[in-house]
Amino acid sequence: MASRPSAAKKAPAKKAAAPKKAPAKKAAAKKAPPKKAPAKKAAAKKSAPKPAPSPTGGIYRLVRAFWLGIAHTVGAMFRGIGRGAKGLDPAHRKDGLALLLLGIALICAAGTWSQLRGPVGDLVEMLVTGAFGRLDLLVPLLLGLIAVRLIRHPEKPEANGRIVIGLSALVVGVLGQVHMACGSPGRGEGTEAIRDAGGLIGWAASRPLIFTMGEVLAVPMLVLLTVFGLLVVTATPVNAIPQRLRLLGQKLGVVQPDPVQEPVTEDDARYDEQWREALPAKPRRRSRPSQAPDAYDPGQAEEEALTKRRSRPRRPSVQPAFDKPMDAVDVAAAAAAALDGAVLHGMPPSPLVADLTQGVSTERSEESTPTPVPTARGAGKKPGEKATAEQAAHERDKDSDTGSQAVPDLTKAAPEAHRDLPPRAEQLQLSGDITYSLPSLDLLERGGPGKARSAANDAVVESLSNVFTEFKVDAAVTGFTRGPTVTRYEIELGPAVKVEKITALAKNIAYAVASPDVRIISPIPGKSAVGIEIPNTDREMVNLGDVLRLADAAEDNHPMLVALGKDVEGGYVMANIAKMPHILVAGATGSGKSSCINCLITSVMVRATPEDVRMVLVDPKRVELTAYEGIPHLITPIITNPKRAAEALQWVVREMDLRYDDLAAYGFRHIDDFNEAVRNGKVEAPPGSERELQPYPYLLVIVDELADLMMVAPRDVEDAIVRITQLARAAGIHLVLATQRPSVDVVTGLIKANVPSRLAFATSSLADSRVILDQPGAEKLIGKGDGLFLPMGANKPTRMQGAFVTEEEVAAVVQHCKDQMAPVFREDVVVGTKQKKEIDEDIGDDLDLLCQAAELVVSTQFGSTSMLQRKLRVGFAKAGRLMDLMESRNIVGPSEGSKARDVLVKPDELDGVLAVIRGEAS
Repeated sequence: MASRPSAAKKAPAKKAAAPKKAPAKKAAAKKAPPKKAPAKKAAAKKSAPKPAPSPTGGIYRLVRAFWLGIAHTVGAMFRGIGRGAKGLDPAHRKDGLALLLLGIALICAAGTWSQLRGPVGDLVEMLVTGAFGRLDLLVPLLLGLIAVRLIRHPEKPEANGRIVIGLSALVVGVLGQVHMACGSPGRGEGTEAIRDAGGLIGWAASRPLIFTMGEVLAVPMLVLLTVFGLLVVTATPVNAIPQRLRLLGQKLGVVQPDPVQEPVTEDDARYDEQWREALPAKPRRRSRPSQAPDAYDPGQAEEEALTKRRSRPRRPSVQPAFDKPMDAVDVAAAAAAALDGAVLHGMPPSPLVADLTQGVSTERSEESTPTPVPTARGAGKKPGEKATAEQAAHERDKDSDTGSQAVPDLTKAAPEAHRDLPPRAEQLQLSGDITYSLPSLDLLERGGPGKARSAANDAVVESLSNVFTEFKVDAAVTGFTRGPTVTRYEIELGPAVKVEKITALAKNIAYAVASPDVRIISPIPGKSAVGIEIPNTDREMVNLGDVLRLADAAEDNHPMLVALGKDVEGGYVMANIAKMPHILVAGATGSGKSSCINCLITSVMVRATPEDVRMVLVDPKRVELTAYEGIPHLITPIITNPKRAAEALQWVVREMDLRYDDLAAYGFRHIDDFNEAVRNGKVEAPPGSERELQPYPYLLVIVDELADLMMVAPRDVEDAIVRITQLARAAGIHLVLATQRPSVDVVTGLIKANVPSRLAFATSSLADSRVILDQPGAEKLIGKGDGLFLPMGANKPTRMQGAFVTEEEVAAVVQHCKDQMAPVFREDVVVGTKQKKEIDEDIGDDLDLLCQAAELVVSTQFGSTSMLQRKLRVGFAKAGRLMDLMESRNIVGPSEGSKARDVLVKPDELDGVLAVIRGEAS
């Protein structure tokens, strides 16, 4: 018996020993796992049938599977419906909301108006009547109006919040007053009493006010709340209430509509009176060789009447006779200069206002028949100049009086009936349901009418004639045009007289007229005459308001049209920055450059809304543009740090690329075409995109001092400017670069090649004039706004006197713009200053080389300049500079003659050293 247990003990030992030998043999080790796996599967199969005898478990699994199947099916169906609702057109969703409100309005109307019975009627009575009291009859109308608005104006979702706030205030105020008018019943008097008054809303609005301040003050508070709600719903500011009431009266026929005209001020009356005194009795007519003196072209007059309808009548200029007394000449010339100011582009220039040829008379008597008057070259009416609408009407009236009848041109359309046109629209609707009012031109002062002739001009004419006589040059002064700063005298040469004879007398002419700033133009563009420009001893001021008023009268509403000044012919000079498309303004200190920049910015503020034009102002001098801080046209605060200015220019480059991406994606070549398509709804965002397409505004970047930027970051600034000027025209981005140091290191060749328009003020040297204009002339300007304007495509510059705007005028315009809207800044313009790694200035562009040198020196623990030359393939100067930079950062020790420098950093500290060099360490 005792041996069995021992045998039993030995048997397991043998079985246990067998597996120990198995790992020694590879074949047994590979076959062992497959033998164990079936044993586990068999065990699993044997354990599975254990719950089978229970029928409850099978039924449970069957019910559970059936339930999960139904749940998954229903869930998939609802998820499909949800995805379909997300993909639904937003217009259908808005229509669905409007129809839902319309349905609720019908239910409320049935419950309140016809006393609907049943659960729905009880619910309406409890909710609507209980909340609104006696005014429950108006709830269906209110809901219906909201539904109709959503159906008619689904494109204005921005106003929904305003309307909700306004209606809430209006309802609360009215119900509170109704509740107080009904005796202010409380909850103790029962629900019926509250329903017969203002309802729960009226009780909640009036009860606290009565408890805290009494009924005497509660009524005015609720009235003010009602008025506030009404103003918010109608989007009416308090100061616009009289105007809205007047318009409402005109629509209802209670108030007679006022004639549309500009407000007449004292200045207007004074100018009109002066013009009437100076005008002749009858206007002069132009003559045709093939027509009688009294004939005119009716078709041309009708066409002119259609195209030149103006708010004020334009009359022909009056030519003063040379032998008239100076008083009469001054009055007539003042009227001519005031009436004949012309825009440089799009309007005919003024004729000569002084004719010095003999035998010319410009006086007209009422009894004499108008006949053509022979004048000097370029004087009087030009052959191609058309009659104005007023002349045509006057002649038509005279023809009808005398019995003559002109033959109408049947090939042209019949003229429209003459009617007064409204002035330029001052109210422009912005996105977000905001009404922006442009500043009135009355904020800008008016200048006096310019002189066309003075005694100083007569003295200069006599001096020029004496010079020609003394030097025996067959030439005569045939006329002159007086500008605000200089007068251009026209010299007509005799037969076989060289032009060089006049140019050779430049110093003698300057000596004779006692002025060193004499400029000779040979010839005058468009005329066979030599021009001599001589400064006036009695200079005149050109006000910005006068230039902008002429632009307003010309009905040119382009937002980028800016006022520049007045030329020597008495015509106002304006330019469209969008057509320049970039301009360089340069001149010496005190030459009028800053005044020109002020006129540009003020012109944009007066003529454009923030939705039309946005600006980036760079003012390194910190004092020139501070008056414009906070205007809504700014896209970022005024930049005074030159480094941030370079980053702002880089942002402009990125913005330009984004705009070009949109233009390329939608197939447009210019931003104006893209904006027009967006406004007309022809362009839509791709399906699935959450972006809402909006018109791009023009972006005007004004740099007041380019020299400071070129000193701090010349490479970055030049690269950004060149990239913008090369590509940004079609993207609606335009640059205005101003500098008082027009040298070749500031205005580089790349910048000049890509900035086609130039405006040069007085310079100190001929070299500076050549840098700005690529030709001489600016060194002879007399300063204080006297400039040469060379637009893109022009062969010769135009001399002009820059406009001037006072600080008070700028402050008034800026305050008006600030009152209209607060600026909305873009945070990503100069955000690079926070995210950019702070790299020391002395490293410059050698950051990569310095990192390689530090890694090489620290890893080898050998600081040698010659090693850096060999390994990095740099010169001795560059290697020595890298070694000095590493010494200043305590990477290597000081130099010890020809020995290698000590390395102060261990290899395991290399990552930290590189982080410090790159500016990544905090």
